[in-house]
Amino acid sequence: MQGATLLESELAFAIPDGYPVSPGHTLVVPKRHEGDYFSLTAREQRSLWDLAGEVCSRIGSVNRPNGFNLGLNAGAAAGQTVPHVHVHVIPRYEGDSVDPRGGVRWVIPEKAAYWRGETSEG
Repeated sequence: MQGATLLESELAFAIPDGYPVSPGHTLVVPKRHEGDYFSLTAREQRSLWDLAGEVCSRIGSVNRPNGFNLGLNAGAAAGQTVPHVHVHVIPRYEGDSVDPRGGVRWVIPEKAAYWRGETSEG
């Protein structure tokens, strides 16, 4: 992972995403190299989320998004491709998606639109 550090704490730092999906897309990364989120200490996990909150505040004052998606991919089955834990802070803007309902539920598209009654169970 590379990029200019935007914010930093004792156990984590924040950098711009190299392939941003929206203006302000930022990664929050633990300083200790670890590929598995669940192998981080509780303190390191808290540090990631605390810094993510600070990142949201900073992005909010600079970019003025209308919302945020925050998340991480824990394991290959969840889509993790970079072997270092990181939390995505993705600012969302009105009109950036035709229908943003469901948010992170779209990681499994056939189950995302539960409000349509079109999801499959199982």
